[in-house]
Amino acid sequence: MADDVDTQEIAQNARKYWSAEGYTEGGVIREVDYATQSGGLFPEFAGIKIVDCDTHITEAPDLFTSRAPAALKDKVPHVKLDADGVERWYVGDRNFGSMGGNVIRADKNKLLGRLAFPKLEQAHPGGHLVKERLQAMDDMGIYAQIAFQNSGVTQAGSLMSLGDLDLAKTIVQLYNDASRDFQEESGQRIFNMIHLPFWNKKDMETELRRCIDMGLKGLVLPDTPERVGVPSFSHDYWDGVLEMCESTGTSLNFHLNSAVDPNTLTWEGFQFEQTLSVVATMFSIGNAATLGNWMVSGRLDQYPKLKIGLIESGMGWVPFAVEALEHQFNEMLPRFSKTLQRRPWEYFHDQFMCSFWFEKVGPKLLLETIGVDNVMFETDFPHPTSLYPGVQEHLKDVFAGYDKATAKKVLQDNPVRFYNLTF
Repeated sequence: MADDVDTQEIAQNARKYWSAEGYTEGGVIREVDYATQSGGLFPEFAGIKIVDCDTHITEAPDLFTSRAPAALKDKVPHVKLDADGVERWYVGDRNFGSMGGNVIRADKNKLLGRLAFPKLEQAHPGGHLVKERLQAMDDMGIYAQIAFQNSGVTQAGSLMSLGDLDLAKTIVQLYNDASRDFQEESGQRIFNMIHLPFWNKKDMETELRRCIDMGLKGLVLPDTPERVGVPSFSHDYWDGVLEMCESTGTSLNFHLNSAVDPNTLTWEGFQFEQTLSVVATMFSIGNAATLGNWMVSGRLDQYPKLKIGLIESGMGWVPFAVEALEHQFNEMLPRFSKTLQRRPWEYFHDQFMCSFWFEKVGPKLLLETIGVDNVMFETDFPHPTSLYPGVQEHLKDVFAGYDKATAKKVLQDNPVRFYNLTF
């Protein structure tokens, strides 16, 4: 960790992870006729085990306290109800932000225009309980889910600012232990992604090895770790992690973690919903920077079997981004022509995976252009903008022009290969 990093600034990361305004009164409840939305897999997809490659597991209030050693139970994250009626994570007396995005209500209706209900008990219990989550998956016709964190309580930048890196490392380890438990309890149907204490090279590599040995299936990292004082991915600091990922086939996932901060792109004077609409869109498109960073870095030639997922980012922007990079390889990178061994489309087809959820144009018109082997499906359950309800209807629509083998490849085979799943 660099000595000149502003720890007070990075301590704000978790609190800003979900803006407090997202829990204020307002929003609109979309009434869901659940009886017509819970019929499971449509006949068109019979025999396909659909893998939803981006969902979120809400960290249960006792996730850390129930697993921590006795000496640390009063130091690890815990949930408090604040005076404004919102439940938030705390480490000691430090506010670590909300419990994340939960817009599916306990009665299965959906909240629009806000980020979540203020209390976990108001939200769908499948957000954090295995049995209820599996039932929701069965109702949606989903066999397996790749899951990411919901709150900001495990954000490395904020953990680093605690001033106790041993405690920070323990919090990350407890989260990974909980992910293992969730995976086992789900019968190997729900797979949380690994978090790493990446502020310490040795600890990071040790924890990754431990998690891979536990059977966890992929890891999630920010694409610009230098923002919190850690060397960028171009530095040999990361060699051990990249080598381990490549040798084990463990996927490296960049989940809506673009190098662009969309909060700086919106007009002043917007109301919450207006700002969020633009920010959410730009977060997805911003992953073009992540794609470009890796392609021009030379790292993909060092690790030609490394698997990189651009998650919760959509697919429609991919052809333009790769085509633009093809142009820039010609126009801006002539000095690198002997060091970069492949072209952008080759890098993409060899090593990247993207995903779609609400899109129609992308999967209907661009699937073969992007690459049938390079696309997966997601719902983003239970987040704002999640594809809920109507999962099966949407899939029926977008795959109407394809044969069943193509649908199976996108919905099952690609994520099974990418995440080393077995079922």
